[in-house]
Amino acid sequence: MADTPPTISTHVLDVERGRPAVGVRVRLTRLVGGTELEAGGGTTDDDGRIPDLLRGAPLGPGEYRLRFDVDEGGFFRGLAVDIRVSDTSRSYHVPLIRAPFALSTYRGS
Repeated sequence: MADTPPTISTHVLDVERGRPAVGVRVRLTRLVGGTELEAGGGTTDDDGRIPDLLRGAPLGPGEYRLRFDVDEGGFFRGLAVDIRVSDTSRSYHVPLIRAPFALSTYRGS
């Protein structure tokens, strides 16, 4: 079995409904000198996951921004999370836990 290249992934969980959040759009940009450069993105699948936000592009060191579009007519419309990638030999997983009046993220494994 071949090793998969390192990437940035996410998983969105809807704790109000007690299930994965399906259809959440996530945009990934790379932050370079105060400018956001498109780096990838996607829409969560039936398990609330996007396994490769880079869409097969190589993971480079630097700062990235994940923009979650969580607007379903509730209080929160979206969330931007900035991360720093220093070790390009490993993948980065950034889950989001969504509730009507709370959003939480952490560095996953």
